[in-house]
Amino acid sequence: MKTTKGIQNLKCGGCAHTIISSLNDLDNISDVQINVERSQVSFVYLTEVDEKAVCQKLKSLGYPAVEEENSLGLKAKSYI
Repeated sequence: MKTTKGIQNLKCGGCAHTIISSLNDLDNISDVQINVERSQVSFVYLTEVDEKAVCQKLKSLGYPAVEEENSLGLKAKSYI
């Protein structure tokens, strides 16, 4: 299945590279694409567990989904 998620704190190509590299390391995730202008990440996943793993990974990197809380710590993490 393919999905597109709106994410927070996405600012540049460097952010996009970090996200793509990290998500490509996850099992059952493929075709990761980033739209910096729209602050979106698209990817293909196998199960709902895989989709949730992507959301957790994005949050741990400092790029939470638009519907999640965006704490100061997450904002700072995305800059590093």
